[in-house]
Amino acid sequence: MKLPAVTLVLIASIAVTADGAVRFQEQFLDGDGWKSRWLESKHKSDYGQWKLSAGKFYGDAEADKGLQTSQDARFYALSARFEPFSNEGKPLVVQFTVKHEQKIDCGGGYVKIFPSDLDQSDVHGESQYYIMFGPDICGYSTKKVHVIFNYKGQNHLIKKDIKCKDDELTHLYTLILNPDQSYEVKIDNEKVESGTLEDDWDMLPPKKIKDPEAKKPSDWDDRAKIDDPSDTKPEDWDQPETIPDPDAKKPDDWDEDMDGEWEPAMITNPEYKGEWKPKQIDNPDYKGNWVHPEIDNPEYTHDATMYKFDNIGVLGLDLWQVKSGTIFDNFLITDDVKEAEEFGTKTWGATKVGQYIQITKLCILNETSKDTLLLQRQKLIRYSQECVFKKGSITLCIQIHNTIFMVVEKLTFLCGN
Repeated sequence: MKLPAVTLVLIASIAVTADGAVRFQEQFLDGDGWKSRWLESKHKSDYGQWKLSAGKFYGDAEADKGLQTSQDARFYALSARFEPFSNEGKPLVVQFTVKHEQKIDCGGGYVKIFPSDLDQSDVHGESQYYIMFGPDICGYSTKKVHVIFNYKGQNHLIKKDIKCKDDELTHLYTLILNPDQSYEVKIDNEKVESGTLEDDWDMLPPKKIKDPEAKKPSDWDDRAKIDDPSDTKPEDWDQPETIPDPDAKKPDDWDEDMDGEWEPAMITNPEYKGEWKPKQIDNPDYKGNWVHPEIDNPEYTHDATMYKFDNIGVLGLDLWQVKSGTIFDNFLITDDVKEAEEFGTKTWGATKVGQYIQITKLCILNETSKDTLLLQRQKLIRYSQECVFKKGSITLCIQIHNTIFMVVEKLTFLCGN
């Protein structure tokens, strides 16, 4: 039976493969069809509105369309449901693209993964989630990637600082959570951080604690240096800090009856040596810094299931933005790490060069400086090399070469003037 085109697009937008590898996938390929799959929260009446857009610059006008925030200084709350699943015994990969083309000053670019029993019509900032992942920017101080896991009802923030991208281009964010309790964070398909849940989150009490029964011995000497007992202060050491100026003279017209007793001005005493301190010598009784011995923490119990979430069923965008314009796209939840990387290459990888070509052309039109154009040319040359060596699209390779030629022409003109 031949399926309608809209049905085919829907299958492509949200897919579950035969082996269950892909749990959720959304690329917004069917126009306004996304409105039937994504639900806006009604918890507040003034949530910001979303629109479908590829933005001001893109690699492909249709393929690069995503959900864009459209109103400044608003909270946003939108979510999509999929077949519930557990990640027990399998990797969990959460991946999506974000483009802050508005030169974002303060706002979130992250996603939340919720349990399937979430009331989507009432999503808000306090709704309990399993995972929060993605970039967050506010001013110069906050430019980080959030990785927050909910464990036994409490949200736990990663202890490491992962810097996010803060330019206007599309970037791919990937979180991989493995059954061995290890994790990996990638940006643009490149690893930027990795480790284990136990080391990088405070989900469990520490394995070791300081022995409450141990105390530093009273005769423990941790002074590396001591005063030299044989050193004595010189007899002429103590001198006043200031003395009367020996060159000062009482003015001829000084009237003691009218002006009082004349006193010379005070000056710094050249003989003053300050407080005397005995010289320091090595302490013969020095034992080093006392280290508090540790014992096994009786409150610690290993949990091999910290990575596991039993009822994953909703992906949401619950965030605040001062300046709107962020575009979210290419959502993927899967247990196949290789599939996620390939999907990222096909989506983000295909659009990054096209976006850069458009930005370069805008730089040429807007009379950008020679230094900026030189940087643009350098990056385009690298993309050109990648295109050739990785056997990329012939059309794309030609577009890159043509843009490089345009940059060279503009540089020639600027240098000639």
